[in-house]
Parts: sequence; structure tokens; C-alpha cells
Amino acid sequence: MTRITEFANLRVAQAFVDYMATRGVQLRIEHESLYTLWLDDDSRLALVESELNQFIRNPNHPRYQAASWQSGTTTSGISYGKFSLMAAIRERAGPLTLVMMAACIITYVLMQTVGTYKVLSWFSWPNAGQHFQLWRWFSHILPNFSLISLLFNLLWWWYLGGAVEKRLGSGKLFVIMLISALLSGWIQAKFSGVMFGGLSGVTYALMGYVWLRGERDPASGIYLERGLIGFLLLMLVLGFTGWFGSPVANASHIVGLLLGLAMAFVDTKKK
Repeated sequence: MTRITEFANLRVAQAFVDYMATRGVQLRIEHESLYTLWLDDDSRLALVESELNQFIRNPNHPRYQAASWQSGTTTSGISYGKFSLMAAIRERAGPLTLVMMAACIITYVLMQTVGTYKVLSWFSWPNAGQHFQLWRWFSHILPNFSLISLLFNLLWWWYLGGAVEKRLGSGKLFVIMLISALLSGWIQAKFSGVMFGGLSGVTYALMGYVWLRGERDPASGIYLERGLIGFLLLMLVLGFTGWFGSPVANASHIVGLLLGLAMAFVDTKKK
């Protein structure tokens, strides 16, 4: 008997169990804090691991839905309650993801109440006389200058950062956040001065990291569809054209993306 993997969501676990049933492999689900999949016939382990890697990359593929219709039962124990936005957010996000989302929202509210420049005076990148105010090397990621920018950054932070934290741990997300905040901020300050802010340098680092990590290490369980990475690269290019109508931290975006790719390459060097 072999433990295969764990899922936080019963419906996802059941989809994989149903699909493997169509391949002639019986898996069992046991529930404690997570839904654990067990294989009794160890001779089928290689097949199960191969199929699991494919499932993790794209669990919404139609073949898994079709398998549930074909081999699923009415006794799976899955129940569908009312939709809860907060529950959906918490399901994908870990504690660091949620704390950063709350911090950015609170900072944006402060910018609307006490003024943007006042908040920047607290959190902006250090100027010549502030190098020992260590929080400033990282706190510049908190102020987002528009509601659209805030929503865009928080969406990608939740979608990508939450996946990294759930699959690889809060420590990995924390390291990616600190490194990308520090280095992308340092480069952006060289181009525009210290009065900048936003989470976008970190989110672009996550985009690069998640995409390359998924390409080189599918078993990690994190990935970014190639269509989405193409869209985000297009947004990066549009930032240089003035199409958005307001200043864009292009240097921070590029450095963040390159840092994310570099960190993913290092983490998958032995893969």
C-alpha cells in the first residue's frame, strides 16, 4: 500500500480517483486534515505517478470531468453548499498571502484618507538619509496608486502567491517576495527616484517563477498556462508605450520577471 498524494479539495481528489478508475486502477481516499490518496496495488505505482503529474498540470482538463461522469458514484460524499467568496479566497491562499493582501488594502485605504504623499513618506524606498530605516527596503511594495492597480496586483498575488505558498510553503513565498522587492525596488529607484510603489515587481517575479517552475518541475504542482504568460508579457510591453495613461514601474517589472525566472531555474537545477 502506497500513499500517493494529498489534496485540500475533495472534488479535486475525487476527479483523479474517478479518472484512474477508467484506467483500471483503484485508489482510496482517506480524510484527516487533507484528503489522502492511497494505492493498494503497488505494481501500478508508475502509471499512477505519471498520470498524477499530468493531472496536477491541468486538473480542469475535460478528460477528468468525463471520467467523473463515466465512473463516479452518488456516494462520494461531495456536497455543494452556498458559494462563499472568503472561503474561496482562503482555500487557495496561505497566511502570508492573506496578510499581504490585507496590508495592501489597508495601505490603499490610508492613501485615500490621509493622502498618497503622506503614506509614501512612511513606506517609500529610502532616500539618502533613510538607509538605516530598514523596513523601507521592502515596504515600498505596499502602496498601490490606483484601484485598478491594486486589484490587478492582488489578483495575481493571490492566484500565484497562494499556489506557491500552498504547494511549496510560506518560507518559499517569503523568500521570493523579499528578494524581488529588494532588487526590483533598487533598480526602479535608479530610474525614477524613490517616489514609487506597488506590488507589481513581486507579482512579475511570481509570474516568472511559477511559469518556469511548472515547465521544468511539473511534479511541484504549480504552473502558469502559456497563454497567460503570453498575455502578461504583452502587458509588460504595453507598459513602455504609455498605453495605460499613467507612469508604470517598467524597470521593476522586468527585474522582477528575470528574478523569478532565475530563482525557478536554481530551484529546478537538478530536475
